[in-house]
Amino acid sequence: MRKLVTTAAVALLMSGGLAAPVSAQGYTASDDITVLMGFKAGGGSDALAQLVQPFLAEELGVSFVNRYMPGATGAIAWTQLAKQVKPDGKTISITNTPMLMTNYIMNDTISYNITELTPLANIVTDPGIAVVAADSPYQTFADLMAAATADPGGVTVGNSGIGGDDFFTTVAFERAADVKFQKVPFQGDGPSWTAAMGGQIDASFNNVGITYPQIKAGNLRALVVFSNERLKELPDVPTAKELGYDVAAGSSRGYSAPAGFPAEARQQLVDGLRRVTENPEFQAAAAAQAMNIDFIGGDDYTKFLQDQEKVFTDVWNEVKADVQSN
Repeated sequence: MRKLVTTAAVALLMSGGLAAPVSAQGYTASDDITVLMGFKAGGGSDALAQLVQPFLAEELGVSFVNRYMPGATGAIAWTQLAKQVKPDGKTISITNTPMLMTNYIMNDTISYNITELTPLANIVTDPGIAVVAADSPYQTFADLMAAATADPGGVTVGNSGIGGDDFFTTVAFERAADVKFQKVPFQGDGPSWTAAMGGQIDASFNNVGITYPQIKAGNLRALVVFSNERLKELPDVPTAKELGYDVAAGSSRGYSAPAGFPAEARQQLVDGLRRVTENPEFQAAAAAQAMNIDFIGGDDYTKFLQDQEKVFTDVWNEVKADVQSN
């Protein structure tokens, strides 16, 4: 039976009711692993946790405790992971690109960086999407663009926080289309799409895997996807490139641990996550949520994050003057 311990168990965690640190031999069936999540429930981190961890618990014979620490585009959780968590194998975190790196690339007051982490594995890469409420007057992306062109800065577009993938997608699109939106940051993807669904903002630049259930249920309308090709889950939704805008973007989500994490525990987690992504039942569950599996394990994930760090440093250096002036 798969087991997933959620926030109900956080009190046990905070009171010190944990098993002993992981031994050099790795995990045992009595272990609990705490997963720090830098965003509110209902967003990309939460969706990944709810998808992956029941399968991973079965693979490793352990339980998972999700600890939600929203704020600062994930930086609160990742600063704790890098600076405060003991590398005893008991605590890991979901790590999201680009915000894992853009937090400190964009803000000198954020002191952690990826050299202070032990990357475990990337699990999914989730393309960007623009969604509106089902009853929105914007029936197509052309309608949204016409409104933005007629009223520069007047169309409100939500994102998961300054420095997140949705923020960077919005900035990249504004530059490609020579248009201006009023960018509205939220503490995660969930609050952003919820605000769009409730008509509090005109649109949300979000991710496919997060919004797909609401699109399928008829609560949100997808206007455009920021992928290189149309998605099989949304065959009628055009890509930005089809519409003449050379923008493709999204977010990759995986797991990392603090630096100095036990090597045996790291290998168990990497191998377990690999087996999860190869499980046909998991693959079917991911497909049902439009989650695009993109496994990158161990040292390859470390290199992936390093490469992303360079890419987004270059992007930020190019756009920061414009962003900071607004």
